[in-house]
Amino acid sequence: MNGKVVVITGASGGIGAAVAELIASRGASVVLVARRKDALEEVAARCGKNAQPIVADMTSRDEVKRVVRESIARFGHVDIWMNNVGQGISRVPSQLTDEDIDDIVRINVKSALYGMQEILPHFKERGSGQIINISSMLGRIPFAVIRSAYNGAKHFLNAITANFRTEVQETHPGIQFTLVSPGVVRTDFGKNAMHGGPDSRQLPQSQSAEEVAAVIADVMGSRLPDVYTRAGARDRVVEYFSNVGVDP
Repeated sequence: MNGKVVVITGASGGIGAAVAELIASRGASVVLVARRKDALEEVAARCGKNAQPIVADMTSRDEVKRVVRESIARFGHVDIWMNNVGQGISRVPSQLTDEDIDDIVRINVKSALYGMQEILPHFKERGSGQIINISSMLGRIPFAVIRSAYNGAKHFLNAITANFRTEVQETHPGIQFTLVSPGVVRTDFGKNAMHGGPDSRQLPQSQSAEEVAAVIADVMGSRLPDVYTRAGARDRVVEYFSNVGVDP
């Protein structure tokens, strides 16, 4: 990671903060983006002198454009862009409102879409780069009914990540799009879900943010297209899809 410049959105806590601190300790320069100024600056202080905090709302395309400009102005270029903005929801599908869907798509899909679209010209100009989109096991297996709209948003993110990869690599094979799918992570995600919800820290079979960060840091080196953060997760996905569909 020495000398790499990495932009991390949703960096004021949880997975984003853990990734920032880990890769900064390995020599990366980090641009930390979030809406919470005080929390963001605390993370930046822990990352050291090569950390640049930028307060911005990634659901605004104009704000995303500003982050791209300020990141390049500070460090000269960007090597890796990590889309990590996200929010859950606690509402079964039969009770979802228009506002629920609009909010969840705006936060979980549009923030990543804007990031991919706005950093892409810079990556194309350089002929290289990596975009890492943080998805979820719920984007593979929609087993949490109360997370219905979130499940759908992460399925959307998975599909558009794959489509971006296919489109861009036809002309720019040096640009990688990586999808990372964690399971339950011990962060404030559950408590911050729309309409409330269970605390992620109290759920079984959880991982720490630091464990997930280690996987993400490794994929910044390997540049694999699709990774899970828990052993056996891929097998669970394969098993799920082998059981839900039957050929006519």
